[in-house]
Amino acid sequence: MTRDLASMSAVELVSHYRRKTLSPVEAVEAAFERIDRCDGAVNAFRHLDPDSALASARESEARWRAGTPAGLVDGVPATIKDALLTKGWPTRRGSRTGSADGPWDEDGAATARLRARGAVLIGKTTTPEFGWKGVTDSPLTGITRNPWNLERTPGGSSGGASAACALGMGALHVGTDGAGSIRIPAAFTGIYGLKPTFGRVPIYPMNMPGTIIHHGPMTRTVGDAALMLNVIAEPDPRDWTALPYDARDWRTGIEDGVKGLRVAYSRDFGYANVDPEVAGLVEKAADVFADLGAIVEEADPGFEDPREAFGTYYFLRFRPLVDAMDDERRALMDPGLVRSVEEYRDKGVAESLAADTARLMLGRRMNLFHRTYDLLISPQMPLTAFEAGAEAPAGRGMKSWMDWSPFTYPFNFTQAPAASVPCGITGEGLPAAMQIAGPRYREDLVLRASRAYESARPFVMPELPADGRLGRGQ
Repeated sequence: MTRDLASMSAVELVSHYRRKTLSPVEAVEAAFERIDRCDGAVNAFRHLDPDSALASARESEARWRAGTPAGLVDGVPATIKDALLTKGWPTRRGSRTGSADGPWDEDGAATARLRARGAVLIGKTTTPEFGWKGVTDSPLTGITRNPWNLERTPGGSSGGASAACALGMGALHVGTDGAGSIRIPAAFTGIYGLKPTFGRVPIYPMNMPGTIIHHGPMTRTVGDAALMLNVIAEPDPRDWTALPYDARDWRTGIEDGVKGLRVAYSRDFGYANVDPEVAGLVEKAADVFADLGAIVEEADPGFEDPREAFGTYYFLRFRPLVDAMDDERRALMDPGLVRSVEEYRDKGVAESLAADTARLMLGRRMNLFHRTYDLLISPQMPLTAFEAGAEAPAGRGMKSWMDWSPFTYPFNFTQAPAASVPCGITGEGLPAAMQIAGPRYREDLVLRASRAYESARPFVMPELPADGRLGRGQ
């Protein structure tokens, strides 16, 4: 058990609260001290509210003293991505096109569940404008940076959440994932990120039409993700697309290991170009599963690259948002978002229906694939974090974030659970990650396999300087 209070897991913190060996006030103060030392360098937060957080922490402390905690995460410092409504705090979604004026009198679904269960909300994390791309910079908040190397991106669109998580600026972090926005930044910053089955975590409001958006946990440990999933998966009647509520404890069975599980390992899905060092680290991770008793076979899932179909589906849904802006507001937007929408301007009903058909075929293919294999392991990202402030790495012939994220968006199309699991550090000192994907509704298998790997190869977070303060020289 770590003695670095800011880096303690939520599971550890709650254990301390129960034994009265630590107070939620101490944990929240430690989180804000870490923010004070580190956030000037990484720019992970758009909004902070120490006064409100400390008042909530004192209320939590009183509940624990009385033996009446509000829920599983009472007193745990948590952040909300600035794409989710948070009562009393502006929700700007990385954009200068809207006003910060209130009343901001409603919580989004995940926000409401965390608040009801006693989590201490400390602030809102940065996102690219409307969460549109796989890196985190926006006209509103500027560039968010990677704690492993401040010249690199943390990924996106939940890049503020991943940077905060890696540095101990809160224990629990809500991310959103419409094309990889939990898993991309989790991979680039070396944390654990889970995209649950679509509908497992209720979403309100649904900012993008369609059924590819997932909300989920971003944490430093698998156990914390399972704990957090218990809370944010509780029902919310405002989301009519949500799954029937499953009251299981997602921590149950997570220590059961992988012995006997049938695991497919794919190097590249048959079409992706993966950096050799990343590929080598993921292959070693697959070997760990074999060592742990899983039946590991090299097998591609057998579908063609769905990039064009997904791009059509995705950017057609951004078109109404961009088209609703007058010239003055459009001039305030991220030019990359406007450009991407224009690139798909000629897509119409026929192309939209073709994208839906491609999605149906992909979902069917994966359903059949999982009749043979319980899980699919692959690289999470084909490369490590590149230059902050860029949409794509320089000198590699890539223009769009979709060019370098081939392992993420297929599982938004299929709605299946998938997790980004840290699996090593490159020679350049940057994290690499594997993806563990499972059948729809089987978060239990994904969490169980993730925990088995974590037990064998514990995750490593970025080291802080001796004085705990990050700077541009890091």
